[in-house]
Amino acid sequence: MDKTMTPEILIPITVFVAATCTVGAVLTMFSRKKSRAAERLEEMRDPRLRRAEKSDNGAVNNIIEKAAPTLSKALDSGDEEEQSNLKIRLANAGFSNPNAPRNFLAIKVVSLVLGLMFGGVYGFTNVQNNSWMAWIIGAGLGLYLPEVILTLTKWSRQGKIFLQLPDALDLLVVCVEAGLGLDASMRRVSEELASGAPEVCQELATANMQLQMGKPRREVLHDLGLRTGVDDMRALAAILIQADRFGSSIAQALRVQSDSMRVKRRQMAEEKAQQTAVKMIFPLVLFIFPGIFVVLVGPAGIQLMENLINK
Repeated sequence: MDKTMTPEILIPITVFVAATCTVGAVLTMFSRKKSRAAERLEEMRDPRLRRAEKSDNGAVNNIIEKAAPTLSKALDSGDEEEQSNLKIRLANAGFSNPNAPRNFLAIKVVSLVLGLMFGGVYGFTNVQNNSWMAWIIGAGLGLYLPEVILTLTKWSRQGKIFLQLPDALDLLVVCVEAGLGLDASMRRVSEELASGAPEVCQELATANMQLQMGKPRREVLHDLGLRTGVDDMRALAAILIQADRFGSSIAQALRVQSDSMRVKRRQMAEEKAQQTAVKMIFPLVLFIFPGIFVVLVGPAGIQLMENLINK
């Protein structure tokens, strides 16, 4: 064996090869497919398999669907309140699929395993450091990285809904005042603003579909506010529920909510404008003042040094 192949080099290579073989074996086990002839024979016996094949989106989805139930059990505590909170957070981020919590837990397990692998490789390659600490840090990063990504995705989507809601609400007011019902107005808004406000239109389309399926309007509006997680959307849902309960004018309620949101956004813009002067202090002190100081004081400092040297 070559003298250069020290244990510090062999251990990471061995871990990498073992991890690669393990991942390859798992993928092969879950993505094993039958021959095309056998699949066509089964389709002829059972025509329902054709519809199932049309709804299939590829081998990756098959692997996820097969592996997710087993992987998610490792982090599934069984607490209904915790599961409900996870469903709400996923819905706020735009993942309303019923299998989203299960897939998210499976992703956390996979991320944890990858974090352990990378932490172990780093610990073995740097034997002078504490390898156990590298394992712990890698596992922690792998476990909480999906949570961080989910939180950032939720904040981004809520921010988009917050900015898109005024335009959608103004068009909703116009449609209701023009004589359309609330259901037809929501469908019209979701069609007209699909390119400019996709997040809001997606939520309105989902609510409209639930209404068409016979779900009570109060529950649909409540779920709309809960699913988005935006305060303005929850306030809008509460106003519409009250208008529907007491029989008041929906157009008037929407008009009041639209005016309230417009005033709120104007106040937020004024607040940010007032904060501009304070926020400009730090870049001025760090980047602009040193340059001005060099330009103004630099020549005088050079002349002073020359006079001192000549003396």
